[in-house]
Amino acid sequence: MPEIGTSGEPGPAGFQAQGYLSPIQVLSAADADQLARKIAAIYDTYGAEAKDYLGGNAHFLFPALFDVVCNPLILDQVETILGPDILCWSASFFSKPAHDASFVSWHQDLTYWGLAPADIVTAWVAITPSTRESGCMRVVPGSHRQGQLGHNDTFAAQNLLSRGQVLDVPVDEDQAVDLLLQPGEMSLHDVLIVHGSQANRSDLPRHGFAIRYIPTYCRQIGGRTTALLVRGEDRYDHFDPVPRPRADLHPDAMAFRDKANAAVKAILMAGANPTNPIDGD
Repeated sequence: MPEIGTSGEPGPAGFQAQGYLSPIQVLSAADADQLARKIAAIYDTYGAEAKDYLGGNAHFLFPALFDVVCNPLILDQVETILGPDILCWSASFFSKPAHDASFVSWHQDLTYWGLAPADIVTAWVAITPSTRESGCMRVVPGSHRQGQLGHNDTFAAQNLLSRGQVLDVPVDEDQAVDLLLQPGEMSLHDVLIVHGSQANRSDLPRHGFAIRYIPTYCRQIGGRTTALLVRGEDRYDHFDPVPRPRADLHPDAMAFRDKANAAVKAILMAGANPTNPIDGD
């Protein structure tokens, strides 16, 4: 396995200092290519509906994605940060077609998630190349140590975030680091690190699978939601369990995800006013 920190100290100490680790090889090139073909086929088959199917909790609907969430190589790295008892709270694709203007504004993940405490790690798994040209993730090292910062909602049409949220404090982009990933590599980032990404200017789609891991003692504030036990033991029972889908888009899995996502959406969108957006960039 390659060195897991591109700068600073690798491993858990590096994660605590930097707020991220990258790159980490977790899938073979062949497995990543197979997943890329599957994602392409989903878009070809389902058109506009594909974005929804691959959005919030995509692993509820596709056995292959459920298996990625449970991948031991991913969990081995997450365990060094969160400990042995791990839940997957959510997983979704952040996809940008070739030459697509979609972007992710500078933000922190925790802002509207309603989870406590903030011991949360995102594994961002590249299914296709994530390069500067294709709009790779950018992070500000050490920014997680500032704690929770203020955000404004923009609901900008091309912003991939649910509320188009953007930090209401300036970001020194000269300090930002590009997390360059080849298919099958992942980055890990802290829930409070400042990060974002730019548009895809390349000839290839950029597909990244963002998996949100939490320790079993973490709680959902504002209502009960679902989470998948992926390693260890859950002695707290703060979340409803998640079944493995029996087949792609199985009706039972679709109904389960719809109900689960509605509960999460009610928390994420609490207080939002999409009819009065702030001008965004």
